[in-house]
Amino acid sequence: MGDSTSPSPELLQSVLDPLLDDFEYWFGRSRQLLENERMSFMSDIEQQDLLNRISQAQAELSTSKMLFAATGKQVGIDMATLIPWHHLLGECWRVSMRYRQSQHQ
Repeated sequence: MGDSTSPSPELLQSVLDPLLDDFEYWFGRSRQLLENERMSFMSDIEQQDLLNRISQAQAELSTSKMLFAATGKQVGIDMATLIPWHHLLGECWRVSMRYRQSQHQ
């Protein structure tokens, strides 16, 4: 008998596909910003550290997407993996907002 707490493959696909695509998009935009612009409110070390963490998250995301596809989108991704990505994106959005504000001053 199946595990009644496991989400259906349709639910996994309808939730995880767009979520993973969103992570991929926002990590890519954040990486592009950090590679091409100097954040005057961050030290070079802080900016490089954030860029390194984004690169690591992108590698993890790529692996997760491959595994998700390889399982026929039947297996989810642990929240312990998703939560740090979510926090990192929050940090990226704050840096982006602050960068935009600094450009208008």
